[in-house]
Amino acid sequence: MTVKVGDEIPTFTRETGFANWNRYAAVNDEFVPIHMDDAAGEAAGNGGAFGMGNLQWAYLHNMLRSWIGENGEILSIEVQFRSPNVKGQTVTAKGVVTAVDGDVISLDVWTEQQEGTKLAPGSAKVKMGK
Repeated sequence: MTVKVGDEIPTFTRETGFANWNRYAAVNDEFVPIHMDDAAGEAAGNGGAFGMGNLQWAYLHNMLRSWIGENGEILSIEVQFRSPNVKGQTVTAKGVVTAVDGDVISLDVWTEQQEGTKLAPGSAKVKMGK
């Protein structure tokens, strides 16, 4: 596959809410009240319970892994959690190629909700699988 600057990679999308957060919490032992209980989320300054930042990280990881293949390698990924993922949002992980240096591909990556607001912008470097 030929990869060039400006290429958009295939997205990864999930509709989110308590069921998603509960499954993530079960796997990661992350039953934190702000992610499980609306009253705790409100007390933390949000409208209710909200999703884990690391779940958005996982969505980005899934997007990259699907694109680079089983033999590919995620070299680095960095994100900034800027907006919470709240119940009922559709969260999409997206990426665009910013540089190609030999077999190392740099990308801008981010999650956004259905109205286009970026939740967690960042960057990644990968090597494609052979």
